[in-house]
Amino acid sequence: MSLSKHINPDHLLQESRDKKEKHPRHTAANTSLTHTYGGRYGTSSLPKYKLPSTGIDADSAYQIIHDELSLDGSPLLNLASFVHTWMPPAADKLMLENISKNLIDQDEYPMTQAIHTRCISILADLWHAPSSHKAVGTATTGSSEAIQLGGLAMKRLWQEKRKAAGKSIHEPGPNIVMGANAQVALEKFARYFEVETRLVPISVESKYRLDPKKAMEYVDENTIGVYVILGSTYTGHYEPVKEMSDLLDKFEEETGHSVPIHVDGASGAFIAPFATPKLVWDFRIPRVVSINTSGHKFGLSYVGVGWVIWRSQQYLPKDLIFELHYLGSVEYSFSLNFSRPAHPIIAQYYNFLHLGYQGYRNVALGDMKNARTLSRALEHSGYYTVLSDIHRPLPAAVGIAQSAKQALQAADQEDVENYEPGLPVVAFRFSDNFQEKYPEIQQRWIQTLLRAKGWIVPNYELAPGLDQVQILRVVVRETLSEALIDRLVADLVEITETLVQQDSATHALNSLGQGRAVPSSHEHEHGRVDKKDLPDHPGDSGTYAKTC
Repeated sequence: MSLSKHINPDHLLQESRDKKEKHPRHTAANTSLTHTYGGRYGTSSLPKYKLPSTGIDADSAYQIIHDELSLDGSPLLNLASFVHTWMPPAADKLMLENISKNLIDQDEYPMTQAIHTRCISILADLWHAPSSHKAVGTATTGSSEAIQLGGLAMKRLWQEKRKAAGKSIHEPGPNIVMGANAQVALEKFARYFEVETRLVPISVESKYRLDPKKAMEYVDENTIGVYVILGSTYTGHYEPVKEMSDLLDKFEEETGHSVPIHVDGASGAFIAPFATPKLVWDFRIPRVVSINTSGHKFGLSYVGVGWVIWRSQQYLPKDLIFELHYLGSVEYSFSLNFSRPAHPIIAQYYNFLHLGYQGYRNVALGDMKNARTLSRALEHSGYYTVLSDIHRPLPAAVGIAQSAKQALQAADQEDVENYEPGLPVVAFRFSDNFQEKYPEIQQRWIQTLLRAKGWIVPNYELAPGLDQVQILRVVVRETLSEALIDRLVADLVEITETLVQQDSATHALNSLGQGRAVPSSHEHEHGRVDKKDLPDHPGDSGTYAKTC
């Protein structure tokens, strides 16, 4: 007879449970009133920095947090951010269905891992990797992590070469070269992983970005690589990857030192392939060994997904890949993070299936068109100078024509190939004429006054070398429609003209407390009754709403 037949499971569990205290200590009952809105925190203090002793019902907790978050700015009107803020309802549903999945659990969620692998192959093919079916890459939490991985791989390869040559990897140590306009994530890599940062000064002549010729002054045998940015966060300019590569080719011929390129395509790697597919910047250039991008920017997914792809396996050192055995199968990991949500990767794959190449191209071209419209409107106002160049015709077209205006008149103005390539970003500042005429007006007031209308438009200094210049910047994402461009231009013009008319040291604060001082668009002229259209009246009716 088996042992199990002598054991009563119910009795076993009863004996195993924690025993309650026979004489429980008296605790004060909650005498707070029950509220239908916000629970007890509707009338008592909300604990902000320590855990409350008792909780509240789910609906009340939701309402309190919901109400506090309503004080945030609107993601739709956040023109400071590159991060995408909208997806179709079907994508929202798909993400919610998979919100509890952990990407690292490859054995438990095999189809999720298959989707992850498909995304890597799709990007490798989009960026012309030699063999997209055997592409090496990984999803990351964003471009910041992806940049760390790309830089770390270059550092390790440099160390291996130095050791093979019998040279020190410590004296003088590794360095990495990038433009002074580099986003902070690039500098983070150097600081976190003990690599000397060599920042190349920017200039107006270099279009506020990396100057390849000047960059070569910073390259030597200890340079692990050059970060080239496909889309500067300051002004949206693409850095010249091909020119940088050609100069490094010449450097290798002269010195024997091979210096790789990592392309930071956080934004541009999801714009250039669709808007300007003829532009050569990716794995078609042999010296480009790795590329990163943010799926949650112009990849059109919600925040939480980035990607890094290597040219081939030889550029990802094996000792950066970890073999895992405790999750039910043999799995491999080469990321800085471990557990991560799977739903952003699923959202990325949804976009690939839903949009396809033509869908992404339509979105990119629409963004570029709206960015050109905004750029021209700002320059035509006379109040602003636009630093970004995506609305300017290519030099080749201007060379044939007598002027940029004639070049565009002779060409198809909707053909993006006729313009300087770049991100759909509009960087602008007060024009020289405006600053000379109204020196007391500070450009940062524009940011404050726009925020009062709901718009989030940053005002900040350019990178070192031009940090005396302040610019305003608008990122034109898919959600910034032409109708919103119309409203933004109207508000910018109104705010600027109000500041001019007030002519006071306190006009910024005064303007915040006023209604619309001047008609800001043609909409103010429609459906409006003017005093001149009304008959004359000897007096008012005595009511609060007096006659005109």
